[in-house]
Amino acid sequence: MALKGLFVVNLKKFRKEEGLSQEALAKRCDASANHIGQIEMGRRFPSIELIERIAAVLKVKPYRLFKDETGEEPDENRETRDFLANLPDRVRRVLKTQLLTAISDDIDETLKP
Repeated sequence: MALKGLFVVNLKKFRKEEGLSQEALAKRCDASANHIGQIEMGRRFPSIELIERIAAVLKVKPYRLFKDETGEEPDENRETRDFLANLPDRVRRVLKTQLLTAISDDIDETLKP
């Protein structure tokens, strides 16, 4: 999910957990209810200062408004895992060996004086 989408989802979630309406949140953040509504619809994005005020009212660290807390695996990771799981064992062993060698070589190159 995109960062803006995560913000919207988390804002709504934390606001509801605190038992606040958009209007109550807006009042405590010194913002208009319309502005908060526009943010929750993804039509506007708050300033850093407003994000900090929102986080304080919702009793969360500001970064949590941007954190993916769904626990869902991104689709691209799932597709890669499924693809690798269906490879024959021999192919997986060869890939693993090649990847480990490449990583080791990169580490050695990075640590060269």
